[in-house]
Amino acid sequence: MPVLTSSSSSSSFAFTCLTIFLLLILHNSTAISSSKTAANVTHRSRQLSVNYYARSCPQLEQLVGSITSQQFKASPVSGPATIRLFFHDCFVEGCDASIIINSKPGNKMLAEKDAADNKDLRQEGFESVMKAKAVVESKCPGVVSCADILAIAARDYVHLAGGPYYQVTKGRWDGKISMASRVPSNIPQANFTVDQLLELFNSKGLTLEDLVVLSGAHTFGFAHCRNFVSRLYDYRGSKQPDPAIDQRLLRALRMSCPHFGGNADVVAPFDVTTPFVFDHAYYGNLEAKLGLLASDQALSSDPRTKPIVQALAQDKQKFFQAFAVAMEKMGSIGVKRGRKHGEKRKDCSLHML
Repeated sequence: MPVLTSSSSSSSFAFTCLTIFLLLILHNSTAISSSKTAANVTHRSRQLSVNYYARSCPQLEQLVGSITSQQFKASPVSGPATIRLFFHDCFVEGCDASIIINSKPGNKMLAEKDAADNKDLRQEGFESVMKAKAVVESKCPGVVSCADILAIAARDYVHLAGGPYYQVTKGRWDGKISMASRVPSNIPQANFTVDQLLELFNSKGLTLEDLVVLSGAHTFGFAHCRNFVSRLYDYRGSKQPDPAIDQRLLRALRMSCPHFGGNADVVAPFDVTTPFVFDHAYYGNLEAKLGLLASDQALSSDPRTKPIVQALAQDKQKFFQAFAVAMEKMGSIGVKRGRKHGEKRKDCSLHML
């Protein structure tokens, strides 16, 4: 799940062309076939409920759905953008919508969204939550948190793109703290090894299986060249490309992502076979050495994660069921409850104080 992203609107043509080229060049290929933290996650999840707003805002899911369906039709990239936003929110300070808070003008202490690791987050993700929040506020003022709206919107986009529909538990409050300095150590990087990924996921109360399953969100979305360019030319300082990359994919990516001086806005799809559909092709791609990021491809070679990759590549429903469970588990990280620890923001980008 590192760097699930896309480029700015100015480069939409560039990434569309690269996507089409990758699809064409690969068209004729062979068929692709921490205990304390964990306890805290479990404790928090018991405080959430599917029916949390049953009386205070019974139409909540429909209200959010009216926006996500509209946004998905107008700009399909809203899907991966919002899911990535949810990941980056939950991994820093917990699932509390702190990633949506704007930095205060003149304040040297930047908010999470302005951290270097979050600079590539697409505006479509923020817009989806802000628009949904405005609609919800018009019907249920001061009741629903931005954090719950983000969790619901992420689920909606998974389903709209062809993935599973699952019940979202609710009851999160919005966090009061948003600091860019807390982002780097809590966000997975594109060149992470499985050991590094596992250490980070374990610190959030997530397991080895959760790591592999949640990485499946890369079944759609895009990544900027800078997140994988070292694999193409100088893998881990070897001055050679990563040997674990299909040669056709390597050639295609090199044409759009030169070692130096390339267009910083160019992106490539995580899933070169079905880049706009939420399915399980991501895992088959890893088996065929078609993973885009080093951190993705590593999952298919490490003996601890390889069997899980193989199982999910063979069974879409198994992946869908596991993904729904893992998303709910991740959605329980660091949940805030009550005014002592949280707030219910009317404007998701601004503190109540």
